Amino acid sequence: MRGSHLFQPNRALGYVSNHVPPNVRYIEQRRENIVITCVGRSFHVYGCDSLRLIRAGRIHQENITALAADGFLTYAAAGNVIYGWRSSVELRKVFRGHIAPVHLLLPFAQHLISIDESSLLKVWIVATAGLYLEIPFAKDEFAISAIVHPASYKNKILLGSGQGGLQLWNLKSSKLVHKFESFDSKVLQLVQAPAIDVIAIGLHNGRIVLLNIKYGEKVLEVHQDWGPVTGISFRTDGYSVMASGSSNGQIVFWDLEEKTIVSTLTAHDDSVTGLEFLPNEPLLVSCSPDNSLKMWIFDMPDGGARLLRYREGHAASPTCVRYHGASGRNILSSGEDASLRIFSTASETLNCSMGKASYNRKASKKNKKKSEDPFRMPAISYFTSETTRDKEWDSIAALHHGLVQVTTWSFDKRRMGELSLVPEQFQNKSRTDFSVTATCLCLTHCGNFVTIGYSSGHVERFNIQSGAHRATYGAPKAHKEHVRGLASDNLNQMIVSGAADGLLKFWRFKEAYATVIKTPIDTMKLEEPITLLRTHRESAMICVALDDFSVVLVDMDTRVVVRRFEGHRGMVTDACFSPDSRWLMTAAQDCTIKVWDIPSAYLIDHFRVAQMCTSLSMSPTGDFLATAHVDYRGINLWANKSLFSHVTLRGLKPDSEAPLLDLPTTVVEESESSWMKETTEDEAVEDLEDELERINLDYRSPPQLSSELITMSDLAASRWQNLLNLDIIKKRNRPRQAPQKPKSAPFFLPTVAGLDFEFDLSRTDAARGDEQQRQLLGSDGSHIIETKQLDHLTDFGKLLKAALVTEEYEKAVLHLMKLGPTMIDYEIRHLTPFDGGNGSLSVMGAFMRMIIAMFGARREFELAQSYLSVFLKQHGRTVVENEQLSELLPEIERAQAEGWSVLEDKLLYGLGVVSNLRNYSA
Repeated sequence: MRGSHLFQPNRALGYVSNHVPPNVRYIEQRRENIVITCVGRSFHVYGCDSLRLIRAGRIHQENITALAADGFLTYAAAGNVIYGWRSSVELRKVFRGHIAPVHLLLPFAQHLISIDESSLLKVWIVATAGLYLEIPFAKDEFAISAIVHPASYKNKILLGSGQGGLQLWNLKSSKLVHKFESFDSKVLQLVQAPAIDVIAIGLHNGRIVLLNIKYGEKVLEVHQDWGPVTGISFRTDGYSVMASGSSNGQIVFWDLEEKTIVSTLTAHDDSVTGLEFLPNEPLLVSCSPDNSLKMWIFDMPDGGARLLRYREGHAASPTCVRYHGASGRNILSSGEDASLRIFSTASETLNCSMGKASYNRKASKKNKKKSEDPFRMPAISYFTSETTRDKEWDSIAALHHGLVQVTTWSFDKRRMGELSLVPEQFQNKSRTDFSVTATCLCLTHCGNFVTIGYSSGHVERFNIQSGAHRATYGAPKAHKEHVRGLASDNLNQMIVSGAADGLLKFWRFKEAYATVIKTPIDTMKLEEPITLLRTHRESAMICVALDDFSVVLVDMDTRVVVRRFEGHRGMVTDACFSPDSRWLMTAAQDCTIKVWDIPSAYLIDHFRVAQMCTSLSMSPTGDFLATAHVDYRGINLWANKSLFSHVTLRGLKPDSEAPLLDLPTTVVEESESSWMKETTEDEAVEDLEDELERINLDYRSPPQLSSELITMSDLAASRWQNLLNLDIIKKRNRPRQAPQKPKSAPFFLPTVAGLDFEFDLSRTDAARGDEQQRQLLGSDGSHIIETKQLDHLTDFGKLLKAALVTEEYEKAVLHLMKLGPTMIDYEIRHLTPFDGGNGSLSVMGAFMRMIIAMFGARREFELAQSYLSVFLKQHGRTVVENEQLSELLPEIERAQAEGWSVLEDKLLYGLGVVSNLRNYSA
């Protein structure tokens, strides 16, 4: 079966931008500028007023290589194909014809210009998506690297090449107008200056040339010392300032009148790929492959810029993700860029960066070169957090690759803490082995203590508020090998440590007047070295991953292995429990994520992803599973389908092949991109087979499992339980004052008796008049009234009378089940021909045979009992006095006794078993 039983891709968090240059344009309807950024196979649209994410584009088959937009469509080039989108999600145009990936796009009035990596230029007619013009270029002579449409130059474009040359072409005549002198360096940027005829040229060697293309003269030439020119933009709000971006994240502001540098700005950690001043505003938008989008405002006293708004995520892949807090709205994430971030699942505007780990935070702040910070610490490999003391002191402890230090962070203050936890024997003044690193840690539930394990086998406990050392476990050390996992209970009574020697040791959390806990309470020897430990404190269970790719569950109270799961084909990278401790989710290096049902010890779900999952965490509310993957900068959320729909679970073979799933995107997408490709006949048959398999797996209970069992109805108890006491209920609910007749009663259509609202069109005035006419005239047109017309039976009575011939009472039973208690009482009361009833003795007999049939079928057992009780209460005397009806009573008694005896035997058997078990346990 295709897909996962329990989880479906929901959305991805933390994606903002990549190396593809963004596009900025003004939207008349919104009256604001928007920024379109690329995020792999999709694109994001941000509003500049608040830098809020407005829309997210659909998923393309390949990574997007170029973006462009005009007043109507957004163009995205993915591989050799160009897609034109309306409102980011409605596909309007598809341009096919390139044989190489497209890397440059330029909307040109009613046309679109595209250039691929083979330097083939195509001009498309947007309205028809047809090809208008094609101009091939020799890549070894003129490899097109930049393109611009000079203002006021009709039908002309300016092309820049990787060899440094410039060419002006007339597209209408398909002729080369002029060839400019080469600059001997690759042309990276071509931007129209505010002045007519002037084009800004950014070169790979750092030169910026303002060229008057009308006369072929250089107006201005400057040189930036920070590498290639990756972006150029001009202010249009009255200041003659030009901004240029560099490959190391620096933005330089040039005074065009004085021909000097006004100021510099360290904007990004990576190359500045997008740089755009908003029209007639002192606002600058910059973008970078470091996964950030920033807006700068020029309101400083010296004319400089400051950061106004920003959206950013991890600049490198996340290493560890964990939900923080009971609400399930905040996710803590550490990345290979040494940063720790908070991602909100409610709104991306609530995302926050806690900064990057640094040996000296003050010195790092003063350092202007962000990408070359000498004080930056290695990436965080693992962290743990608690919410109990969030407001008082640091509540997060983090490990770093290759370091013995453990850093603390404050979730409340959104920054790195002041403490660096290092045992005295590993401090530089007394350190003898510099290869020792911190390998695992555990924060207590109270938020006061953090226990740290080291590669040397030591286990130490610190106070996270003061940083003071509190206890040492083991003498001289806890384990002989690397400590790979630590766990503690809810009440700080026990610490559990696991190491590469395969030993799982249970220690007292503390001993009176002792800072060294020498011996453990108990020791468990496992078959293989331990890879990691994860705990669920509320249920006192520890998940132990072993080096043979298996996972065992250990009960902390009884200290025995209670479950063992095997099925992974690679090292387990992370594991987590569901909030109710019923499921265990594990991720391994075989790129699979498996879900194990702990009570039944079965594998109930698994799926495979393209890239290995390095970390995963289940929401405290159980609605989402968060995962982090290799080479992906975002956090992926998977929705738990069992909370939103009925899911039928079954045991799976652990060694069976897991289905491959695509990672979530910013917006939930269909499982297949129907707009992207046509479905073949074989694929349609395969999809149909998968759908039939899905339907077969979705088990639906039949109306009756077996005729040997007693089956109750699915009606609410209020529909049948109070039928015998209906008179008492009516008397109790009788209004104190009689209802008054309205002055002018409105016209109402008659309705059919029952719980379902339905008009009785057969009782309209026209239909009633026709019926009366038919009653006055016989079937042969005479005035003789037929005998059957004197039969005034109710709808239920008519169904019973018809059942006398067919002996099928199912329609009558279904009709009675649709009625409410009052109508049921009315129907049964009017079965008799006496005391104002409109029934007959034959109909009463049919009712009794219906009850016998219900007892015989052993369905709707409680309804049959209730209906029989009401019938005997109303018509008991009539049944006894009539010989034909009284002959049916023994049959009813016999059918009722047979059904009740089966039910009674089962009940007595169950009570006996429960009583026996209770006595045995006592």
